[in-house]
Amino acid sequence: MDRSTFLKVLSILEKEFPKWNAPVVSLIAKRDHRTPFQILISTIISLRTKDQITAQVSERLFRIAKTPEDILKLTEEEIQKAIYPAGFYKNKAKTIKRIAQIIVEKYNGKVPDTLEELLKLPGVGRKTANLVLALSFGKPAICVDIHVHRITNRLGFVKTKSPEETEKQLMKKVPVEYWNRINDLLVAFGQTICKPVSPLCSKCPVKNYCEKVGVSKHR
Repeated sequence: MDRSTFLKVLSILEKEFPKWNAPVVSLIAKRDHRTPFQILISTIISLRTKDQITAQVSERLFRIAKTPEDILKLTEEEIQKAIYPAGFYKNKAKTIKRIAQIIVEKYNGKVPDTLEELLKLPGVGRKTANLVLALSFGKPAICVDIHVHRITNRLGFVKTKSPEETEKQLMKKVPVEYWNRINDLLVAFGQTICKPVSPLCSKCPVKNYCEKVGVSKHR
């Protein structure tokens, strides 16, 4: 798949997007007008956690702690209770408190707005950092999760073995003005139609463009 076809695919997905469920952190950020700190914490919570749980426990946590300073007033046990049953909630509670401490002590209570500084925070990888840059600061960033990695390879637009490789390839091949759209569109598409196993190709709006790389069974 060449670049013009991929951009055509994005355009089609953008028209279909309102029919699908938006990725939870994007939804939280836009609907609830969350701060950069809250978006960062929701992203940490969302890892290996279902969207519905992420939304519920994020709301519960932010009712009692909206800022890093608020988080530092809580014990780890109180944070655990607020974010349960998110996956790995005990480890995440520890990480959330440590992030809050660093942001207060090193960044004067403000979430850093560069990839380099975000990656210094505990529990923050490239996916999380790029999502925060895009959603919180409007900076061009390509957040590559398992959906983006899978779908761009399945379409035949990239041929990569890891999300990190996919990010690099997409940055080279896609014009910067499209970067911030990629995660929302492909995550919603991946959760609804282009599923990991047995994708719903019969209902796919871009099936005529897809090379179906690695697809052995579909519906």
